Amino acid sequence: MKTEKISVLFVCMGNICRSPMAEGVFRQRVAEAGLAERVHIDSAGTHAYHVGEPPDPRARETALRRGIELDALRARRVTREDLALFDFVLAMDKGNLAILQDIADPEHHERIRLFMEFAPEMKVREVPDPYYGGQGGFDQVFDLVEAAADGLLEAIRQRLESR
Repeated sequence: MKTEKISVLFVCMGNICRSPMAEGVFRQRVAEAGLAERVHIDSAGTHAYHVGEPPDPRARETALRRGIELDALRARRVTREDLALFDFVLAMDKGNLAILQDIADPEHHERIRLFMEFAPEMKVREVPDPYYGGQGGFDQVFDLVEAAADGLLEAIRQRLESR
């Protein structure tokens, strides 16, 4: 039986909106695929604004309406060690991507990517930050995260099968 694990880290600015939504959606997709024992999933922020706080109430509400519970998650700041340990470090936007590349040692840059690369059919490169907007922004983020989570799951399935 194969027991190797793949690890995925979702990253946004404060780790209270986009990255916890991505973590929750992807955690559910992985569980439904029967891969929970083979995929480690986490999220973090590039800034320490909200360390220790739960996801934004609007993110939790949006996720809950779509069947995903985020209440147990707590914001944390990404570390340089994360960038060396996680197989996939997925930034929500180009600004956070640049910060992650600045923090990471050059040999780890290949694992840092934009999350939306896994949903080319959406024709969107970044997951917009909904923090200062209304509920519609959170719904849009959730739609984008679901599409990218499906593509990421397929990429991880292929990688696990090739190991």
